[in-house]
Amino acid sequence: AQGATFVPNAIGINPVARKQRNEQHMARDLILGTAGHIDHGKTSLVKRLTGIDTDRLPEEKARGITIDIGFANLQLGEFKLGIVDVPGHERFVKNMLAGATGIDLAILVVAADDGIMPQTREHLDILKLLGLRHGLIALTKTDLVDDITRDVVMLELQEFVAGSFLEGQPIIPTSAHTGLGFDELKQAIVVECEKIAAKSASAWFRLPIDRSFVVQGHGTVVTGTITSGGVKVGDELEWHRGDGSHDIVRIRGLNNHGTPVNDVQRGQRGAVNLAGVPHDAVRRGQELATPGYLKPSKVLTVRILALTSTRKAIKHRLPCRLHIGTAEVMASVSILDADTVEPGAWVFAQLFLDDPVTAVWGQPFVIRDSSAERTLGGGQVLQPVGQKIRRKNIDQLEYVEQLWNDDAAARTKAVAWFAGHAGFTPESLVRDAGIAPDEVQALTAGLIADKTVVELLLPPQRKMLIHAGWLDELGERLLGVLATHHLQNPLMTNHDRQSSLSKLDYVSDEALLQAVADRLLKLKLLVGDNRRIARADFKPKLSANQRKLKDRIVEEHRKAGFQPPDPSIYINHAGGSAGALRDIFEVACAEGFLARVTEELYLHAESDQLMRTNVTEKLKTVPGLTVADIRDLLGTTRKYAVPLCEYLDRTGLTRREGDLRVLATS
Repeated sequence: AQGATFVPNAIGINPVARKQRNEQHMARDLILGTAGHIDHGKTSLVKRLTGIDTDRLPEEKARGITIDIGFANLQLGEFKLGIVDVPGHERFVKNMLAGATGIDLAILVVAADDGIMPQTREHLDILKLLGLRHGLIALTKTDLVDDITRDVVMLELQEFVAGSFLEGQPIIPTSAHTGLGFDELKQAIVVECEKIAAKSASAWFRLPIDRSFVVQGHGTVVTGTITSGGVKVGDELEWHRGDGSHDIVRIRGLNNHGTPVNDVQRGQRGAVNLAGVPHDAVRRGQELATPGYLKPSKVLTVRILALTSTRKAIKHRLPCRLHIGTAEVMASVSILDADTVEPGAWVFAQLFLDDPVTAVWGQPFVIRDSSAERTLGGGQVLQPVGQKIRRKNIDQLEYVEQLWNDDAAARTKAVAWFAGHAGFTPESLVRDAGIAPDEVQALTAGLIADKTVVELLLPPQRKMLIHAGWLDELGERLLGVLATHHLQNPLMTNHDRQSSLSKLDYVSDEALLQAVADRLLKLKLLVGDNRRIARADFKPKLSANQRKLKDRIVEEHRKAGFQPPDPSIYINHAGGSAGALRDIFEVACAEGFLARVTEELYLHAESDQLMRTNVTEKLKTVPGLTVADIRDLLGTTRKYAVPLCEYLDRTGLTRREGDLRVLATS
């Protein structure tokens, strides 16, 4: 994606070109970035290496300095390098940070006639904060100094990089003017490339956008360094617009350094021609990604290192500029386990952002002061979609600590816990726990097997993964609700299931609450059914006289059949209390002896079953039954037949059609 060049995808590529392209595709793709102070020769070094002038802007040509990031490419043996050249001026550090996204190795460029300068220090700090592990040092402009000066600067550099990833790495004297040292530089680059571990081939696609342009007749083209995964022409991607919104877009064409290709992958520079995307809607900091992979958030949970070089602590609530991917947003720091971050120290923190960003677990970031004058520190993202965490809360901090754990299972347990009652999906673990897509299924299966995570099947055919601790918490809450009901109603054997679950109104997922009740029933901690439930350890507290009255009521209802007695005839036997009498009837119902037809009419359970059987069998032989027919069938009177018919309708056995009752299932 050099300059503004975009060659539309060719149609009918000849076999020779296809063979060459396949051979190139077999090469290992890596991104090399430059770093260093202004006017130390980064762009000249890249031009001598590749023959490409990465200064593309007219202002850069006129002023002789690099303002924005530039791009080149270089083939060294099996390694196909995309090169990102960054500006060295302190005013353009934000552009340097955008360019440093996704690089695999860096060349720290230091001029022999200038030595170590402010942006030499800041750029090295940034590379360390971005987690870079591979690189080397190019000492430029050695033709302008004598041997003693050159050797002194090299000794200073050795001391300067001590303790960093560049400690012990080659320092190669070069001259872009004479060509001195460039063969050695290329060899050193190859040696360093050989040390870089290959990334997972199953990773999902991400491309942080660093610029865009329009190609006449083809529309909007965006470019960026592909930080994971791969895509091909015709694929659909999610375009995250930086304001929390996103759209699905289709890839119309792909280029890699001006060459049309059918696919691009991690470690390459990609130019992506997007169908139907207006150019004026695209800006640096947006992202293209596999649909469903990323999720915008204005809260990130992170671990932060305060730079030693700043000699200043990072204070709680400090306003700052967050640089992540190619995005730059204003933020404030909330330190979770301390009040300040002393220089050289790590802490857990949250970043509260003015605008949402997209991130993944483990992604490096950098923070600079709000005036953009100096780099303060940086670190790694622990929660790309964060939720506010209470400061110095030990329970929550323990799980935050587990998010920074080499063990993928430990990270997943923490993600599951933070997901709370909402649960999580296997796919979200790729973003939130840094799990490779092809490892997610086995990992979640293991956590289900050891009962850390529970898989629920909720209607309609919805699978939910939830931390067992949250299910246990909901179960304890429901048991507590029922304990209160039982205490307040000591004669009632069970209670309305839906009413009991409604007490857990802080959970909006009704299907989850029903699953909690079903789980407790299965564990025999509850007894009941879909309508009424009770604690398994609860026994109604009837007195001897109340139990004697209950037994009498049950027996008299059994004998009465379909003309049961009026409950009010027992009120004097219940001490004159209508409430106490109602409780005795409810106990009889809860124990399965009676069925409540209305508040004033109860049937014995045997009569209820006989009625259902007789009505069902009769309706199999006739098109329908009137109230009178059912009255005669049951041998009762209209006084009882009408409420019994309504009861059968209400409980789902029959359905009314005009004056007739038919089977509800017919």
